Amino acid sequence: MDAPLMRLLVWCEDDQPGIVSAVSTFLFDAGANIVQSDQYSSDPEGGDFFLRMEFTLPGGPEGLADKFARVVAARFDMGFRFWDTRERKRIAVLVSRYDHCLRDLLWRWKSGELEGDVVLVASNHPALREDVEFFGLPYHHVPVDKDSKPESEERLLELLVGNCDLVVLARYMQILSGDFLERVGVPVMNIHHSFLPAFAGAGPYARAKERGVKLIGATAHYVTEELDSGPIIEQDVIRVSHRDTVARLERRGADIERAVLARAVQWHLQDRVIRHGNTTVVFGP
Repeated sequence: MDAPLMRLLVWCEDDQPGIVSAVSTFLFDAGANIVQSDQYSSDPEGGDFFLRMEFTLPGGPEGLADKFARVVAARFDMGFRFWDTRERKRIAVLVSRYDHCLRDLLWRWKSGELEGDVVLVASNHPALREDVEFFGLPYHHVPVDKDSKPESEERLLELLVGNCDLVVLARYMQILSGDFLERVGVPVMNIHHSFLPAFAGAGPYARAKERGVKLIGATAHYVTEELDSGPIIEQDVIRVSHRDTVARLERRGADIERAVLARAVQWHLQDRVIRHGNTTVVFGP
């Protein structure tokens, strides 16, 4: 492409007149053509402001971020991120024994549905090696037990740091330490088989059955040190009844898990998600 498609995300704490004008004028002066723009303010009178823009830019983005930081970002005390869509984000997947979310992501990647590339899969079990290598991907078996967890995390960091832009926990049944999350250097996304904050932690389908719930769901969220409490990206539910066994709840829930995780991953790849404290702003497609 002579004029590559670029994306810009902007966030700042003090909404005020002139922000959109300043950003648009900067891009116009740079020779860009804005093709899509979406914004949100938590309160027009001084609330938090968020902006997502897509634009084409002849000649590419060299020096664009540095100049934007000086000319616009410093003026409004804003955070921002540019992304050149010619660079496909690299996805690393961590998984345990459950394979439904992994298989779904690999199929979507192989069929060209994801705006990114799966580059490796790591697991604390060897069982899914053949399935992953069928897709031509490296499979790393990194065993984890209670006496060697720090060593296992060190091995994972060796695999991940510098080699991916997003880590996806596709039913990875291990709790990652705060040290790991700080050192990995990229966002980590998890799919939890519950409509959080209900039934956080292990065994949510069994606990949902015990409580007689009429809806079960799944939640995709960014991972923080506090278990299953990170910023939520996407959720969905399905209606169930007293006739459903725990096993049936798990089977039906697996469909929701696949869909919710796929949407969250795709939105992240498309730069539609801005983290804001312990929440997110998600600009819809």
